[in-house]
Amino acid sequence: MSEYHIDVFYSDEDKSWVADIPDLQFCSAFGATAEQAVAEVGKARELWLAAAHEAGKAVPEPRYRPTSNQAR
Repeated sequence: MSEYHIDVFYSDEDKSWVADIPDLQFCSAFGATAEQAVAEVGKARELWLAAAHEAGKAVPEPRYRPTSNQAR
């Protein structure tokens, strides 16, 4: 299985970094740094996938690709 895309952004509301995997519904994590948020969402991804397998639910293939705002 290919890697899932991870969005990383700073949340002013939460005063922390957030890492989110768009292909895995509700799979996100927080961290004091962007790197920490990515490490935490890696753990969350593994738990998400294990729970889906255990429950017999389908695991989506990675599909999300961010759009580029850069001119070509």
